[in-house]
Amino acid sequence: MTVRKAWLVGGAVLGAGLSFVMLLVVGVYVVAGNLANGVGGATKALAKGSVPAAYQNLVQKWGNLCTAINPALLAAQLYQESGFNPKAQSAAAAQGIAQFIPGTWATHGIDGDGDGDRDVWDPNDAIPSAAKYDCTLASYVKDVPGDATRNMLASYNAGAYAVIKYGGVPPYKETQNYVKTITTLEESFAAPVTRVDPSKQAAGAIYYAQKKLGTPYLWGGDGTAQDSGRFDCSGLTKAAYESVGISLPRVANDQWNAGQHPARDELLPGDLVFFSDDLTNSRAIRHVGIYVGGGYMIDAPRTGAVIRFDPIDTPDYFGATRVTEDGAKALPTTV
Repeated sequence: MTVRKAWLVGGAVLGAGLSFVMLLVVGVYVVAGNLANGVGGATKALAKGSVPAAYQNLVQKWGNLCTAINPALLAAQLYQESGFNPKAQSAAAAQGIAQFIPGTWATHGIDGDGDGDRDVWDPNDAIPSAAKYDCTLASYVKDVPGDATRNMLASYNAGAYAVIKYGGVPPYKETQNYVKTITTLEESFAAPVTRVDPSKQAAGAIYYAQKKLGTPYLWGGDGTAQDSGRFDCSGLTKAAYESVGISLPRVANDQWNAGQHPARDELLPGDLVFFSDDLTNSRAIRHVGIYVGGGYMIDAPRTGAVIRFDPIDTPDYFGATRVTEDGAKALPTTV
């Protein structure tokens, strides 16, 4: 359902930089071969700033309500449903940050903050209610074989009866896609517990971006003929990954959720790097670039500038995302 670093590069330096990038394009695969372990299993630690600060404690607390859920999973559901927008309302009358329809709210809404009312528009009630509803569904299918979390998510989409009937996730394409979407999105909200697997498409994305060096910036630019081949920051990253078959959302703060988040000392060429004036809230991200190694990125900085190399180690550095195909596919088209 429905939710920028001046560094001017002279000609000689630019030429050297291009050679540097091409070495990194090759080297990314060498590094990839040395990273054997990906993230394994669910984690209860949220990635830095992945949930808006106003809801961080709520998601952390209520995401541990039962063993079938965790904070990252609950965050993924809220992002998928509303993009953390407490005023969201769908055409199907789903309401609030957790997108409860009135009938479900009447039955499963709780007074999460103990103020004497149950308000679907109040995240202090709606987030606890979402967690409680998940756990209630999990209890309905607790005796069904298989993974308790997957069975709970399937119950959310298709109903507990279908999960019981089929002895697990039912053979409905919509339900199977929903389970995969939420469990994939969960990874983008969870703090990694081991090194994150490198993206196989990273080298191609860098290759695309480095060919655009020197192109003037255009706000809202997607690189089309209508835009005279110009880009803004997220238009460049989107086009770079589209060149290798991965479709990203248009705006930077949604691109954040296209995969897991390597630490600063784990960055590899091709990772998306993000910047924000609010380091507690991924929804406030305002700039993105493509990391090329050595502490630099290729980015489209601002009006009046050109696509260029810029340093990433600035006070507004927010974090990074290692883009995956599944991660990109899981992102909602509108949030």
